[in-house]
Amino acid sequence: STMRKRKTTDSPPSSTDPSEEKEKLRLKQEVGLISGVSLIAGTMIGSGIFMSPEWVLHHMGSPASSLLIWAACGLLATFGALSYAELGTIIKESGGEYIYILRIFGSFPAFLFAYTSVILVRPAGLAAVCLSFAEYAVAPFYPGCSSPQVVIKCTAAACILLLTIINCLNVRLAMSVMNVFTAAKLLALLVIMVGGVVLLAKGQTQSFQNAFQNTTAGIGTVGVAFYQGLWSYDGWNNLNYVTEELKKPEVTLPRAVMIAIPLVTCLYLLVNVSYLSAMTPSEMLSSGAVAVTWGDKVLGSWAWLISLSVALSTFGSSNGTFFSGGRVCYIAAREGHMPDILSMAHVRCLTPAPALLFTSAMSLIMIISGSFTSIVNFFSFMAWFFYGMTISGLLYLKIKKPELPRSYKVPIIIPIIVLVAAVYLVLAPIIDQPQIEILYIVLFVFSGIILYFPLVHYKCHPRFLKTVTLHLQLLLEVAPTTRDAD
Repeated sequence: STMRKRKTTDSPPSSTDPSEEKEKLRLKQEVGLISGVSLIAGTMIGSGIFMSPEWVLHHMGSPASSLLIWAACGLLATFGALSYAELGTIIKESGGEYIYILRIFGSFPAFLFAYTSVILVRPAGLAAVCLSFAEYAVAPFYPGCSSPQVVIKCTAAACILLLTIINCLNVRLAMSVMNVFTAAKLLALLVIMVGGVVLLAKGQTQSFQNAFQNTTAGIGTVGVAFYQGLWSYDGWNNLNYVTEELKKPEVTLPRAVMIAIPLVTCLYLLVNVSYLSAMTPSEMLSSGAVAVTWGDKVLGSWAWLISLSVALSTFGSSNGTFFSGGRVCYIAAREGHMPDILSMAHVRCLTPAPALLFTSAMSLIMIISGSFTSIVNFFSFMAWFFYGMTISGLLYLKIKKPELPRSYKVPIIIPIIVLVAAVYLVLAPIIDQPQIEILYIVLFVFSGIILYFPLVHYKCHPRFLKTVTLHLQLLLEVAPTTRDAD
């Protein structure tokens, strides 16, 4: 059978029949519809909408074509999330792409995904957003000059440590932080949108006259513009990482997706229109941070509100990235693809504390060693490679396993469109501007083969590992988790 049989327990095998195994310790189902919408929208709305518009405009050359890219990115994110929603109702387990690849394609490709995601991709995404938060948070203390890198990196590190404490203490606390910061950033975007409406009413429409003039349409150029736009939409798949913590996942998952992503797309389009009504295209292109320039032009002495809003926005987005990133590590360990200690939960807080601490440590290493730009580049490439692989798994299930029970079905044309887009986004930068970094990333992924066969396939574990795990359990107050065989 291609669909792998689910494990019914995550503790070491015993003589007891798994069907009789009693649930001992598991993560709570604390995430409802509002928190689900908040987790998607709150993670998507990070620094991107405040930073990326000038780069999309730079690559596309004209206001109208840049708005089309923003709309197309929103449509692609919606299609991707709807496809994932069907996967989430077939395979009702947390872990996102990892668990789908494991159940459809098997252990080896799932391990490569987990290895890449846990060590590289998720910590990189978190590090990038935290660095972005730090730049805006420290900027007011260094007026008229650029902030020192050491200060930015220390602030980003402090942000990660604070998020670690919040997420290790309580799922409900993490969700409350998510809800509050999502409300704050929606309010900030609303201010920008209203400002744009006022400017348009006053007749500031010069950017929209001959709006397609100077449009560039090269395949590689459009691909790079998509990368910039899609960075702002990243997080559309976040709810699939916490399926087991959703209340009524078969209803909450599709519903949250259908509310959150169209909402964010409309907001992004209206905010871009507001930017273009306040600035000419050339002013946007020369702006270091387009939202701050907009604030200076429209809000005057209240422009500091925009810097505050961006800092709040990126902190909320970091929280969502951290929340879901820790779950990938936790689920991979639960399936035997990571050390056992990472599959355990705190006995009182009921949070996957070891997995969260590991994600935090990897993100801190990324912050120390990398820059925002280099991190974003390889994050996008790897993310869309695995998105494409996951979507191809959905197409396989739709064609070969139509009898599998599912409470929600997406029309087959939608995952086909997402798969074509994923292939394009992976191949376009390689064909147009091949970079040595992409080769390094591919080599890193396949270096997982060296670890897979001895550690996972043949289970050759060093003897001292059990002792280390035992001591860490006592230190962190964690225990193995179990789940029902549903």
